[in-house]
Amino acid sequence: MENKMSTDISALSDIKGFIGACLVDSDTGLMMASEGGANFDLETAGAANTEVVKAKNSAMKALGLDDKIEDILITLGTQYHLIRPLDSNAAIFLYVALSKKEANLGLARVQVKTVEKTLSI
Repeated sequence: MENKMSTDISALSDIKGFIGACLVDSDTGLMMASEGGANFDLETAGAANTEVVKAKNSAMKALGLDDKIEDILITLGTQYHLIRPLDSNAAIFLYVALSKKEANLGLARVQVKTVEKTLSI
């Protein structure tokens, strides 16, 4: 039986206030998939947020926390940036940028989790 990868993150564009999203390999900082981001450099954002994920994992290790990241929220003046490592492979994460003015953060988190369940990596 052949295993097929599914990296389709297009449903993330249905999130209200959606700016752009990408699926990133935190081991390399490379983007595996992207959606939207016409005026937003998703490749740079994905690579830079690799460092955020690594820093948080390092902090948890230093604190002796036996836990995992569910998601990381960065709130800017006009945007939300949501980072969610995959349950199936914590080295890969979803990154979503949203307009703070339009987005409902609670619904966005639910939608990101829903899209995560469709991925097969």
